[in-house]
Amino acid sequence: MKFKLLLTAAAVIVSTTSMANEFVNKPSSLDIPIATLNQAGFSADGLKRIDTFFASEIEKKRVPGGVVGIVRDGKLVYLKAHGTSNPATQAPMQVDSIFALASMTKPMVSVAALSLTQQAKLPLFSKVSDYYPAVGAMKVAIKKPDGSMDYENVKNPMTVQDLMRHTSGLTYGGRPDTSGAAASLYPSTEDIIKMKNANEFMERITKLPLVYQPGTIFEYSSSFELLGAVIEKITAKSLDSYLRETIWNPLRMNDTGFNVPDNKKSRQAYAFKLNPLNNRPQTISYLEKGMDFENGGGGSLGTVPDYLKFGQMLLNGGEFNGQRILSPAMVKLMTSDQMNKKIINNVANVEPHREGYGFGLGVAVRTEPGLAAVPGNVGEYSWNGSAGAGYFADPQAKLVVVFGTAAPGDLRKYYREQIQNLVYGAMTR
Repeated sequence: MKFKLLLTAAAVIVSTTSMANEFVNKPSSLDIPIATLNQAGFSADGLKRIDTFFASEIEKKRVPGGVVGIVRDGKLVYLKAHGTSNPATQAPMQVDSIFALASMTKPMVSVAALSLTQQAKLPLFSKVSDYYPAVGAMKVAIKKPDGSMDYENVKNPMTVQDLMRHTSGLTYGGRPDTSGAAASLYPSTEDIIKMKNANEFMERITKLPLVYQPGTIFEYSSSFELLGAVIEKITAKSLDSYLRETIWNPLRMNDTGFNVPDNKKSRQAYAFKLNPLNNRPQTISYLEKGMDFENGGGGSLGTVPDYLKFGQMLLNGGEFNGQRILSPAMVKLMTSDQMNKKIINNVANVEPHREGYGFGLGVAVRTEPGLAAVPGNVGEYSWNGSAGAGYFADPQAKLVVVFGTAAPGDLRKYYREQIQNLVYGAMTR
């Protein structure tokens, strides 16, 4: 009998040891349980390749550091920090280091807009001119054969759906993937960051011609800056206040916002002062100076753990830890392809690895099992930020992945692809 008891105790010790997950450094505020690798369908050797990848990139001085978070079946599989958050001070990267989320703001603004839609306050097919009449007077620029510019009337009014799927006819200035006749007239993302508020943005944007007829072409654009202004108009609240009330506070996304408080600034993740690819100066400007304009297209900052909560909320059908943000039907609408056959799909022009993707409401949506440069299932949805952070979710695999790097140059596109390759490459089912 005594021999059997000893065996049982040994079995408990082995079982407990096997449940430990060396790939997780979980902050107490994350509210997500830790998975064993067997439960989650990941291999230890596969996850070690993420560590090896970042160690190599950091040693080569291509990136200061990074944070990667993986959740599967609602449990935390991987959450680790690599390298430094500040090349000047060599402060170690932490799992709760604060990154410039840039365009990862857009999915959160989509959720905020859809929270109004489900209250019958913001119909998707409502005209943007209902909220900002000056939008209704905008013409469409066309280039004549002699190279001069002419203007034509809008054939179909710009809608809220157009804003959320980037078919509004707006654009961003200074992008290499923009080809509309009036694209050079538009403010760049850096120009927008310097603006004071939504009123200044609307005053400037409504004096420009549209680059395409609304509803005809996917053109990555300042649509979400305009959508943020619409949200402010409807709610009579600042965008920060409405996002905080509707998403950030309920989900305990305590480190997310449009500005970082002084007592948290030591946790900000900074880029190298020179781009490692071409040795030219680079910066993430609003880390240095802060933001005045609460910019729905790209002005927020936050942590990987915070965004994991947001991503898991969507994967759960709009709910996380007892807090319902959207209905399951609204999440399904958001994460379904919204590109009809009449729309020219230029999603892969923005991110070349996204061949075989359409676009939902604020997120790219995978529509083909092949074609893309990265693995994933049909229905996977995602978006990334120009400062080096990224996010994707795969409902079929029950997977949410968020990563942060301070890489505002072209290396950010490399990390988007490689992290997706590494994550799916570490899965065993």
